[in-house]
Amino acid sequence: MIKIAVTGAAGRMGSGIIKKITEQDDMEVVAAIEIPNSPLAGKDAGIQAGIGEIGVEIVGSEKLEETLKSSGAEVLVDFTIAPAAVETIRIATACGVNVVVGTTGFTDEQMALNIKNVKDNNVGAVISSNMAIGVNVFFNTLKKLAPILYDFDIEIIEAHHNQKKDAPSGTAMTAFEVLADALNRDPEEIGVFGRKGLVGKRTPEEIGVHAIRGGDIVGDHTVMFVGEGERIEFKHQAHTREVFIAGVIRALRYVPTAQKGVVSSMNDVLGLE
Repeated sequence: MIKIAVTGAAGRMGSGIIKKITEQDDMEVVAAIEIPNSPLAGKDAGIQAGIGEIGVEIVGSEKLEETLKSSGAEVLVDFTIAPAAVETIRIATACGVNVVVGTTGFTDEQMALNIKNVKDNNVGAVISSNMAIGVNVFFNTLKKLAPILYDFDIEIIEAHHNQKKDAPSGTAMTAFEVLADALNRDPEEIGVFGRKGLVGKRTPEEIGVHAIRGGDIVGDHTVMFVGEGERIEFKHQAHTREVFIAGVIRALRYVPTAQKGVVSSMNDVLGLE
């Protein structure tokens, strides 16, 4: 039985993850973490998730270390915000707890710190900007398409709900990095994030990245390969958050036996190249 701690336990993703874990035969929720000094502290996490009592009380993150130790958690799942997630990963890895992280918006410095904490504490980790199974097939396909369509103009368009705080999305940035790497282009030199005014002629090497925010869009990502007289559009659409949670469940099963001290990707989880 995999013993799991969930942060952001009362949020949309956290509640959905808790619900899905309770449906598995080989997993159990042993800790539920919320913001520091949360007004929900002491409430049953299952009731907050709409599934009835599960016997796990929500605690504030100021008690994260002691909760991880007392609960016997083997894996911590984090879908929160980057600054909070960095501290959560630091504490969890120091406690010898494996981590599965779907939080987006990490800076390069924050990600470097995450990697260091995983390495220094020799734990298993899966950190991914998007855990949907289909979107990771999407990334894998982009990697294969880019060298074939190297002389096409490439534009990335992402759309999300109006509550999303970071832009471009972590998924769009991963797609951008996959394409840049596959084409041997320096991402620092070829990224164009939105266009306004007299920006000049488009260069052949640049990759445009554009963000749309509106309503309740769960997550749409389109990559356009535009050539002379033809256009190929490759798209992934998430219709429900369940697609992300399905990937989380796979990652939870993978991470206890993952290589220790390194950050694995969803490619590793899914056995993609």
